[in-house]
Amino acid sequence: MQHLGLRYNIWLCLLIALSAFTASAQKIDMEKMKGMKPRSIGPAAMSGRVTAVDVVNKNPEIMYIGTASGGLWKSTSGGTEWKPVFDSASVLSIGAVAIEQPTPDIVWVGTGEGNPRNSQSSGNGVYKSWDAGHTWVHLGLDATRNIHRVIVDPRDQNTVYVAALGTAW
Repeated sequence: MQHLGLRYNIWLCLLIALSAFTASAQKIDMEKMKGMKPRSIGPAAMSGRVTAVDVVNKNPEIMYIGTASGGLWKSTSGGTEWKPVFDSASVLSIGAVAIEQPTPDIVWVGTGEGNPRNSQSSGNGVYKSWDAGHTWVHLGLDATRNIHRVIVDPRDQNTVYVAALGTAW
């Protein structure tokens, strides 16, 4: 019985909100908007989210962070200074980064943010660097779109696991 009252209250609130919206929409003077033209006011991708982190175990001063839509960054100063190392790639959304710890110059990147959300950016597969992020080779998995994790098998560096979400929507 109590759930019926809650359902009634929700419908009542929606009805009041809809009535207020339609009443205010009728008061807009469209003549005032006649001279307005659409214009670009900036990028649509939201940045600022760190989506992946890995550190060289033998030298924690060297670390990589992947961002939702701002590429891959590297620090050799323990995080005091950062430089972008993935800007030459065709995609800047990073979902995963993995360092081969026995050979830390080898770095793997999974593109496409692996955290489903309304402003999620997609990627185009997996990349690998053999020279600590100076150059990158695209290895495939283009259609995975969003990679959340890349794990290098610690017993066999020739085995790499990729956890891909796929298309979020």
